[in-house]
Amino acid sequence: METAIRKSLDDASRAIEELKSDRGVAFIKDVSTALARCYDMGGKLIVAGNGGSLCDAAHFAEELTGFFRKKRRPLPAICLSEPGHITCVANDSGFEDVFVRSVEALGKRGDLFVALTTSGNSENLLRALNKAKEMGLTTVAFLGKGGGKMKGLADYELIIDGFTYSDRIQEAHMAAIHILIEMVEAHLDVYKEELAVT
Repeated sequence: METAIRKSLDDASRAIEELKSDRGVAFIKDVSTALARCYDMGGKLIVAGNGGSLCDAAHFAEELTGFFRKKRRPLPAICLSEPGHITCVANDSGFEDVFVRSVEALGKRGDLFVALTTSGNSENLLRALNKAKEMGLTTVAFLGKGGGKMKGLADYELIIDGFTYSDRIQEAHMAAIHILIEMVEAHLDVYKEELAVT
């Protein structure tokens, strides 16, 4: 068992190492700048995912509307997880429409839409991303497994590649989200004395 544990820990470390690549660092820098600009212009974050990625989406939103490292004004973020809406749309139209309807209802030009999908093939997220682009939202995709059908569609994308299962990909996604929020707070001068951003 110890050998299996060490192998899993090595895999987890390897997934995080992906974030240290030039493309990983550039993604975090560019998305944090885009999100800070969105907030400066009075916009909001809309974030969606399925299963474990929905849990990560909820975590992303609450770190912004609640607190992260310091007390500061709440930053507007919506996780598309309302059960009444999801079951209504899934029942009447199909599960593939649950997120696109929310984007249409809540999104506006200048907002930022984030799709979290380890496969890149979730039809409900593909539809939502395409609608967000059509409506003038900035789009971000957190992907894995080669990026799937969503590869190349978003304004910004992060692909954590080389993993068969979703767990290691989601762990890297969450690490990227935490660092991204840290950078957004720095951009917004929340605690400038503690973190200088160049």
